[in-house]
Amino acid sequence: MIVVACPGQGSQTPGFLSPWLEFDGVAEQLAVYSEAAEVDLVRHGTESDADAIRDTRIAQPLIVAASLIAGKLLRERSGRFPDGIAGHSVGELAALVGAGVVSAKDSMRLVGIRGRAMADAAAQTPTGMSAVLGGDEEAVLARLAELGLSPANFNGGGQIVAAGELSALAILAEEPLRGTRVIPLQVAGAFHTSFMAPAVAQLRDAVGGVPSADPRITLWTNRDGSVVESGVTALDYLVDQVSSPVRWDLCMTAFADAGITGLIELTPAGALTGLAKRGLRGVPTVAVKTPEDLDAAVALLNGDAA
Repeated sequence: MIVVACPGQGSQTPGFLSPWLEFDGVAEQLAVYSEAAEVDLVRHGTESDADAIRDTRIAQPLIVAASLIAGKLLRERSGRFPDGIAGHSVGELAALVGAGVVSAKDSMRLVGIRGRAMADAAAQTPTGMSAVLGGDEEAVLARLAELGLSPANFNGGGQIVAAGELSALAILAEEPLRGTRVIPLQVAGAFHTSFMAPAVAQLRDAVGGVPSADPRITLWTNRDGSVVESGVTALDYLVDQVSSPVRWDLCMTAFADAGITGLIELTPAGALTGLAKRGLRGVPTVAVKTPEDLDAAVALLNGDAA
């Protein structure tokens, strides 16, 4: 079973869309996606600096658009769909397109609304996120609770992402638990926590009129790593996930239980293949960071990888 993974926020880097614009039709696709998301994707994906693309309103549409472009080219080159798909956080919007649940244009409209709503929610209180690497999980969770922080992402491989007020995150970094390392993340708020409650209501209103179909390939949810059978359910989970923890650890467990034989991470790739090397040891991975990586991804998808 080959699984495609769609990355989440924080994986973007300045200029990462530039090489993809060399392909016929990509500029036109991005124009359509830009209009739907209300973000100039070409400008921000080729010219904007790191600070500009850290803005949630810009970052989320950029990431989903890049995954959609890479996923479409992968399907065209390989002539097939993967066996299963999942997205990390905002990457779930790209995964829904890959699974045939919603159209690319509707996905881009939703990610534009999601990004703006989450940015507005984040602006109400100065918050952020930090990755906690290593340590005993129970001890880490107890420390977060002590500081008034929430576990926003259970990423597997000994990584939990803490989220909450910046003052508490500063204490976590200054006084880390023994055996842990704390790395601040380049995001603008405490995503996947109660701080995002205002964004949930906005996104729920937005998905109300979006047509959906049941997944045509296996689709896993960040909610609990389970397989989603219904398009309507997939959209419901997508909304709830804005203020609930991302259980990527359970997604990787589900991949293993399903007999995963390879994982392909779409653009902007790197974070999820890194987690897979620890959480899915021995499973071949390909990170599609640039168009040059498509050949290796096609080979893995078609069973031709060495």
